[in-house]
Amino acid sequence: MTSYQFHISNMHCKGCARKITALFDAEPHVTVTTDVASKLLRLSLADGASLTEQEVSERLAQANYQAEPAVASWHRFSVPDMHCGHCEKSIRAALLDAEQVQVDLESRQVAVLTLLSAEAVRQQINDAGFTAEPIAVEQHRADFEQVKQAAEALVSQTPNGQLESASSAQKLRLFVPEMSCASCVAKIEKAFEAAGVAARVNLADKQVSMENDIAVAQAQQILQTAGYRGELIENAADAIADKAAHDAKEYRTRLIQAAATLGVGVPMMLWGWFGGQMSVDSDAARLGWGLAAILCLILLLDCGGHFFAGAWRALKVKSANMDSLIAVGTGTAWLYSALVVAGPQWFPAGTRHVYFEASLMILGLINLGHALELRARGKTSSAVQQLIGLQANSAYLVTEQGDKEVAIDSIKIGDVLRLRAGDKVALDGEVISGQSLINEAMLTGEPMPVTKTAGDSVSAGTLNGDGSLTYRVTRAQQDTRLAQIIALVQEAQTSKMPIGRLTDKIAGVFVLVVMLLALLAALIWYFVGPQPALSHALVVLTSVLIIACPCALGLATPMSIMVAVGRAAQMGVLIKNGEALQTASKVSCVVLDKTGTVTEGKPQVVAIHCVNAADENTVLQAVASLEQQSSHPLAQSLLQAAQQRQLSVTEVSQFEYRQGQGVVGRLDNGIWLIGNDKLLQAHDVVLDEAVISLRNQATALAQTPVLVAHNGVFSALICISDPIRKDAKAALSLLKQQGKRLVLLSGDNEQTANAVAQQIGIDHVIAGVLPDEKQAWVHKLQQAGEVVAMVGDGINDAPALAAADVGVALGTGTDVAIESADMTLLTPKLENLALGFALSKATLRNIKQNLFGAFIYNSIGIPVAAGVLFPVFGILLSPVIAGAAMALSSLTVVSNANRLRFKKLA
Repeated sequence: MTSYQFHISNMHCKGCARKITALFDAEPHVTVTTDVASKLLRLSLADGASLTEQEVSERLAQANYQAEPAVASWHRFSVPDMHCGHCEKSIRAALLDAEQVQVDLESRQVAVLTLLSAEAVRQQINDAGFTAEPIAVEQHRADFEQVKQAAEALVSQTPNGQLESASSAQKLRLFVPEMSCASCVAKIEKAFEAAGVAARVNLADKQVSMENDIAVAQAQQILQTAGYRGELIENAADAIADKAAHDAKEYRTRLIQAAATLGVGVPMMLWGWFGGQMSVDSDAARLGWGLAAILCLILLLDCGGHFFAGAWRALKVKSANMDSLIAVGTGTAWLYSALVVAGPQWFPAGTRHVYFEASLMILGLINLGHALELRARGKTSSAVQQLIGLQANSAYLVTEQGDKEVAIDSIKIGDVLRLRAGDKVALDGEVISGQSLINEAMLTGEPMPVTKTAGDSVSAGTLNGDGSLTYRVTRAQQDTRLAQIIALVQEAQTSKMPIGRLTDKIAGVFVLVVMLLALLAALIWYFVGPQPALSHALVVLTSVLIIACPCALGLATPMSIMVAVGRAAQMGVLIKNGEALQTASKVSCVVLDKTGTVTEGKPQVVAIHCVNAADENTVLQAVASLEQQSSHPLAQSLLQAAQQRQLSVTEVSQFEYRQGQGVVGRLDNGIWLIGNDKLLQAHDVVLDEAVISLRNQATALAQTPVLVAHNGVFSALICISDPIRKDAKAALSLLKQQGKRLVLLSGDNEQTANAVAQQIGIDHVIAGVLPDEKQAWVHKLQQAGEVVAMVGDGINDAPALAAADVGVALGTGTDVAIESADMTLLTPKLENLALGFALSKATLRNIKQNLFGAFIYNSIGIPVAAGVLFPVFGILLSPVIAGAAMALSSLTVVSNANRLRFKKLA
């Protein structure tokens, strides 16, 4: 079907629209559509219509209408209230008529390629419940092929388009060693937001990432305004190594600091427990505790200096963090005790107690807790470390002087490398000569080595067998498929879950609230509490400050996400973000495309039945000539069948693709129809009973019948079979055990789809669906209350993947499908789909456990530290116990998240 679009500047009202429509009433097979608001005229021409674009333009001019061919415009909008994936889907749904829609959640911008005016598009977005403000405009010709090419240019011509798109926008990353708690994260995010920069903060890895359109110096300056320093990360492998070295050094330092402070603090505490004098009531006690004060001060500054330095940095930017709580708590305990020693006469007799041991014990226990947390936290990023460990450090460069071993970062695209037996592939490339078996299990999960010969592609990180080959480098180190997988995993690990947003809000004010509560509790004890009131007030102040733990809150969500995304990557499942991980845990209905998803996607011609004296080779030659113009999945199998018979294709003078029907084309020997029943019925081609019987037999065997007609007469039935994936039945059985409703969605006829469904155990089949109808079926299932996951691999699946609550693409599928998905299966193993859903549910349960523990800990711990148990039980929490509890809370969260690494999923 052909269509023309015109912009008519003087079409002002419905009366104008009626007059314009009347100009074409006499034209057969022409449908006229007008839009007064956008001043658009669209004419859709069916087969048989002879109206040309020039004739339309002349007819409008004769009627005094100022018409120009419509040009699609890029309109860009800022949408500040667009926050999540569901917002994105709502906006895309409102802009279904647009040629192309691009959404950037981080910068909260929407770009739309459409025939409509900017105002009309803005109104559509506003009608969807959002606020849109125009940014810029760029004109493009409204041509379908041009738009399609532009869309495909966004992804690489590689086997995995999502990976290419993920790395094409390189991220600027900074390592922030002083970031220690959720309050730090909140302050850093707030600083970047105030500067108008979209940034992601990863507490677990102590990293901040942002788009690279910001200068390094500017990003570091923004960090400094929040009280932190940032170190540029130039290479992922170096960053992992640097962080490991930093963590190892910090681990040793914290253990030494813990040993020193506990080595002095424990004897002091035992002295008090076993009847030793802990108050200053004599000159001898004053001298002894004076020496203790000096020793404690030295340890306080040496073993707790990092807490005081962090508190000072926060104070300089008028803020507070976990370091502030520890510094104030321990500093207050020491200062009070030092004042008691310096002037005991200044204090009532019952309040001359010293708390030097408390400040040391608190620092010792917290440092010990941090050391244990560092060791446990290092295990959570083991997946990324293993991926980075796959990267080779050197390669053998083929030169005129012979092979030369060189560092990876010195190799350029186009260089020729030699791959020796047992070596890792250094960079992505194309084999020039030689033959070998390559083990790609580390990237694809496939256990069987793959034979590589001249013309085949090889991927960085894969392992060579016994053979030797040379290959030409096609991608730089930062653009290899392995590097892109690492980038995707790291990006997903830094993303946030909707469940964690409440935590983020609490973390932003947590420290300030705790300080106020501590001060309020101390004042109450001082003015209302029993004697010695001053001592009790000091104990309460210190205990509340120390026991509060924003770190546990801050780590509750990101630690679980990091472990889950890493484990998913090891299983061969790439998860785009935390929101997809959370939504996947709620999926109740899994919709599967048939071709290429449930089946192998490599159909073969298994039979050709000719009738009406048609010649088999003539039919196959004509079919192949037309199908080489088509991108349909079955086209390649028809071309291969012709090639096997050494039939050459002929020139095509006319070609038209009919969505959901087939193709119509003209060759030298006449007009050919190739497709399904709908196509033949549209051209009045009748099938006799024998052909119908053959077709029914084919569909009963899960074969796809392709009907061929020549010059209005039925000529042949071509049967194509696409084998079902070996693991499909077992994988879908796992999904059923998880309680998922399974739906097979296919553009094939109902009999073929039902035959496949019976073999794999799917009860609900929706067949004969056009590409745009797939999206509509997804919406229908959602309206019925289902949380829908759509699994597909083709371009025609992209709208349905985007519309689903969770879109799942196969890594062997098209780039556009992968780009539209929330999850990608690197290998076509459907079993990984079931494992991915199980992992998402386990992750959400793990996060809830972490959050529950963190909230309960703070909700109970702070009131207990404030002394709520004292009036009934006479219990006042010791600051030492508060410090131990605080250290234990963070360690518990990290350890619980690590359980996901070993969680049994099936």
